[in-house]
Amino acid sequence: MGNIRKKTNKNPPVLSHEFVIQNHADIVSCVAMVFLLGLMFEVTSKFAVLFITVQYNVTISTNGPDETAVNHFHHGIKDLATVFFYMLVAIIMHAIIQEYVLDKINRKKHFSKTKHSKFNESGQLSAFYLFSFGWGASILLSENFLSNPVTLWEGYPHTLMPFQMKFYFICQLGYWLHAVPELYFQKTKKEDIPRQLVYIFLYLVHIAGAYILNLNRLGLVLLVLHYFVELLFHVSRLVYFSNENRQTGFTIWAVLFVLGRLLTLSLSVLTVGFGLATAENQGFDLAAGNFNVIFVRITVLAAICLTQAFMMWKFINFQLRRWREHAQAQTLKKKQVPSKSKSKKDKANGVNGVNSHAADSPRARKEKSS
Repeated sequence: MGNIRKKTNKNPPVLSHEFVIQNHADIVSCVAMVFLLGLMFEVTSKFAVLFITVQYNVTISTNGPDETAVNHFHHGIKDLATVFFYMLVAIIMHAIIQEYVLDKINRKKHFSKTKHSKFNESGQLSAFYLFSFGWGASILLSENFLSNPVTLWEGYPHTLMPFQMKFYFICQLGYWLHAVPELYFQKTKKEDIPRQLVYIFLYLVHIAGAYILNLNRLGLVLLVLHYFVELLFHVSRLVYFSNENRQTGFTIWAVLFVLGRLLTLSLSVLTVGFGLATAENQGFDLAAGNFNVIFVRITVLAAICLTQAFMMWKFINFQLRRWREHAQAQTLKKKQVPSKSKSKKDKANGVNGVNSHAADSPRARKEKSS
């Protein structure tokens, strides 16, 4: 009798969990395409524009011989629709990077399951941090925020933003919101989900807080600083996965991490604690976007300080774990060295595998007696 092989259905049932996970990028692309197609028809274009374009445009005429109109933007409830659309874009970009870059490298390197998930995480975040750092730094240079730190609090509330700055914050919120469904799409382990949710929540709270409270200038500076340090860490981890002897990047990151925390606290206290506290425009005015009251200032500083303390606590635990692992590895090496030297001595005492004690064997004693 011949062997009867069961036919396996490689394609999962439609709308099952596995089907959604395997085809989530295509499904999301179709949803995004619906909004783009909506721009082509007059009936739906007004609705589609809410999701695709940046809202709340304000045109300001500059004073001078050549009067020019400058477009600025403020925030509002309609921004939620725009954030949702760019969350879909982030899911699509995540899938493209995963399929066409990271999966190809994984197939060549043959990582273990643990390294595979960490490599994917660092690969995705490295691409995002590099893009966000470059984009944010270009905005800081074009707006001259670095050359004149007083602009971080001068003229508060900063209700009007240039297009690049507002779009930057929209994309940041969209990216970190997309990280929540990605936990499902990437089949994240249950034990890793709480850790992921904590830092996603912290990113969303701080970015949305800076955006809503009109602290966008301070928020942009702190994001660029933070993203640079995080970029260095994840690039160092990618290099470490390719060659475990290359750990110099972690040392540089450790120094910059501590400096980054100190600089973050210094800028926050300088801007919120001193700059806004001595500003002329004091008071709470929701319509004008003014939140310069002592309760808000203390809350903002407390949130920043607690977050920095939490990050330092995680950093210290990470370094202690690395030192313990290094110490254990050194101890094992020291234990192996004496055993190796002992085996060499045993081999040296014998010739062709025969010990000097062979002379005391029963056969040798018999020959001596005879």
